[in-house]
Amino acid sequence: MSAPPITVLKVSAEEDAAIRAAVRGVSDASLAIGRRIARREDTSALTELLADPAVSGPIYDIPRPIDEAHIGAWIETSLALQAAGECLLLLNLTQDGAVVGYSRVTVWPDRSAAELAGAMAASHQGGGQGQAGAWRMFGWIFDTLGVRMMGLTAALDNVRSAKLIDAAGFVRMGERDSMRPDGTVRRSLYWEMTREEWRARWGG
Repeated sequence: MSAPPITVLKVSAEEDAAIRAAVRGVSDASLAIGRRIARREDTSALTELLADPAVSGPIYDIPRPIDEAHIGAWIETSLALQAAGECLLLLNLTQDGAVVGYSRVTVWPDRSAAELAGAMAASHQGGGQGQAGAWRMFGWIFDTLGVRMMGLTAALDNVRSAKLIDAAGFVRMGERDSMRPDGTVRRSLYWEMTREEWRARWGG
C-alpha cells in the first residue's frame, strides 16, 4: 500500500483542511482535456488496460488479481478517498474516449505530501509522451493540490521510471519497502522533492 514520504513536514490544521478541500474540489471540468476522474462504469476499460503486464507489471499498488471485481472495488475506494480529501484516480483518454492510461495520486494532508503512480498503454509509451505527462502531473499536484512534498517509488529494475524521475530532479533517498495490496513486499528505489525545489528547477 502507498506510504507517505520519509521526510515529515509540520502541517497546521488549516493547511490540512485546505489540501483536503483541494482534492475534493477536483472535477472533470477542472482537469486538462483528455483526463477525467475514474468512475464505476470505467471498470471494464481500466481492467483491460491494466491486464497488460507491460502497463501494470512495474506498479505495486494495483490490486491483484487484475479482474473487474478488484478493479471496480479499487475505483470505488478511490472515489471514497477523494471524498475524504486523500486520493485521486484519473484516466487518460483518446479523442474517442478510449482509456489509454491512468494516474493515481495518494495524498496525506496531515503531511502536506503526495505520491503519484500511473502508466500508459504500450501504444502510447515512448516518444516523450510519458515524460511530458509526468512533468505536467508533478506541477499540477504541487500547484493545484497545494502539497509541499512528493515521494515517488519505482521497482529496482524499472529503468524507464527511474530515468524519468531522476530527470525531473527528484532526489534519490535510497530504497524502501513497498507493500502490495496482497501483503507482499516489493523493494523499491525511493525519491523525494519539495514544492520549493520543483519551482526552483522548473519555475511556477
